[in-house]
Amino acid sequence: MAKSRAMAGKGWQVENTVRFIILFPTLVMAPIRANPENRLLAYACGSNPPNNQSLFEQISDNALASVVKEVGPSGFATTDEVASTETTTDSIYVLAQCRKDKSSVDCLNCIKLAENQIRNCSSVSAKAFYDDCYLRYENGNFYEVYTDATHKQVCGTVDATASSLFSATGRSLISDLCTATPRMKDYFAAQTRQGPSNTTIYGLAFCLLSIKRDSCESCLSIAQENINKCFPSSEGRAIDAGCYLRYDSKPFYPSNATIELAHFLSTGKKKVSSAVWIIIGVVGGVFLLGLLTYLHVFRKQKQADIEGATELRGPEDFDFKILKKATNNFDQANKLGQGGFGEVFKGTLKNGKVVAVKKLTLGRSVHPISEFESEVKLISNVHHRNLVRLLGCCRKGQERLLIYEYMPNSSLDRILFGKNKRLLSWKERFNIILGTARGLAYLHEEFHVCIIHRDIKSSNILLDDNFQAKIADFGLARLFPNDKTHISTRFAGTLGYTAPEYAGQGKLTEKADTYSFGVVVLEIISGRKSIDLKQLPHMQYLIQWVWSLYEDNKILEVVESEKEMEGYSEEEVLKVINLALLCIQVSAKHRPSMSEVVTLLSKDEIDFQKNHLQPTFVDVGYKAHGESSTSSSQANATITESFSAR
Repeated sequence: MAKSRAMAGKGWQVENTVRFIILFPTLVMAPIRANPENRLLAYACGSNPPNNQSLFEQISDNALASVVKEVGPSGFATTDEVASTETTTDSIYVLAQCRKDKSSVDCLNCIKLAENQIRNCSSVSAKAFYDDCYLRYENGNFYEVYTDATHKQVCGTVDATASSLFSATGRSLISDLCTATPRMKDYFAAQTRQGPSNTTIYGLAFCLLSIKRDSCESCLSIAQENINKCFPSSEGRAIDAGCYLRYDSKPFYPSNATIELAHFLSTGKKKVSSAVWIIIGVVGGVFLLGLLTYLHVFRKQKQADIEGATELRGPEDFDFKILKKATNNFDQANKLGQGGFGEVFKGTLKNGKVVAVKKLTLGRSVHPISEFESEVKLISNVHHRNLVRLLGCCRKGQERLLIYEYMPNSSLDRILFGKNKRLLSWKERFNIILGTARGLAYLHEEFHVCIIHRDIKSSNILLDDNFQAKIADFGLARLFPNDKTHISTRFAGTLGYTAPEYAGQGKLTEKADTYSFGVVVLEIISGRKSIDLKQLPHMQYLIQWVWSLYEDNKILEVVESEKEMEGYSEEEVLKVINLALLCIQVSAKHRPSMSEVVTLLSKDEIDFQKNHLQPTFVDVGYKAHGESSTSSSQANATITESFSAR
């Protein structure tokens, strides 16, 4: 590490460390294109100013000059600067790394470009990620940090030909790159794979040289999950604090950058003599016996021990007494809500971890314990950032309880329609729409078993600290017999959200979730419930009202006022409204899959080739039940389907 010190004022201290990282592994090779891509993939600027702006600028200038000088020829450089006055101390730490397939000239050009981008930030932290380089500084030690909240995928807008074969081949290539790269000395791998119709898929992966091998593996694992969401797009990228992953149907690196992966994919173990195997067998047998004894003796003590766990590999068995104590005997004061599946309570475990405890209402139709455990195990293995994680379960007699991660910002319906309604910007609303779409696409197509939610609605979309959407109650329908979720009407589901073919004929496919998603999107944009009998007659049914505005070419009147939805553009809103109308088409075959929805949301523009067909309207005749007319949880309903088309 190249170090330099700048004097300013009295004495030297190391406080408020600011580290400046420029990531970029480099190998002197002729790039495949005359000009480097230098596409800006991500930029972030912190909110905290330095202790002394002029002092910080002074040491950052010195540090940048030093690291730029080093990174050009070597492809990797670090430096640090510390300076103090009588009242303040500031430090800046710099790490520079270039993608290995880039020439020293292209590397240096990218770093200077990133430097200019980051200099727009007057905070103690900032970063810019380009295709050719990554530049970052922070006020803490992050050389070994491999992931942060800004990890994401950047997908192309054009689908590949023979998309199914292309996706399968591309995912295989990405998997091999993620396995091989951490095993290489320089954490860099590039490889090609023959795709469909004599096409070639190009892939590349690299990790930051300052992180450890296991961190490189973890970073690429996250990146792999992200980039797989890009398929069947013809190109995709995934970036994180410590790694970069990319595939493309077109070449983007020189042919001499490719590396044979077979050697790094094999275990590389040497043959072991039979005597050694005997010793290993004896020792292993003793160890296994001891382990089984340990598990038998201490199993009950570990039943509810999820404290400190960051990744759960399966459902945990919770003791009923622990849950009873955590929820203060299921006190109504801790009740978070109630739906067709049962009540949900907020619980605080003895270590302070907050969870959500759902008491299932199964009645007499309780699955055998073996079936219940099998279904819970399946649900607990569904891991996605846009799905609420199931932490464990509990069985006591006929009672079944599920324990979920707690969502501090409650559900989307409370944010949109509740007493303490919160104003959401267009960016927040769009992210909720996109996150919900990604979660459903994972359930339908990316998990090894297709899971149809059957009850997508705004109350089943929860929001975390950052208002990121997380779908709740997925898979719970699998716990109920006779193809039912909950009975709030004559059919399984919730009035106002259920697809017509499912509500009227019992035909269930994943396109039923697509329909429900479309209704939720209209709720998010309009700020109105799918059914609200307090509204004027022509506005009581959201779909009907939206359709009338669409026919009159007044569709933008659907949008909540500009004051309530800050920062929206008419083009973006029109795109999403049109997509919602596509999702609620009468015929299921005319609705897009959720993976197609994700792709369409990622495009700047959507070209609708033909007018939408008129959606089905649901007329609900309520009978008195001593409750609000806007509630449908215990109402009798009749369904009148209108299949007329334009």
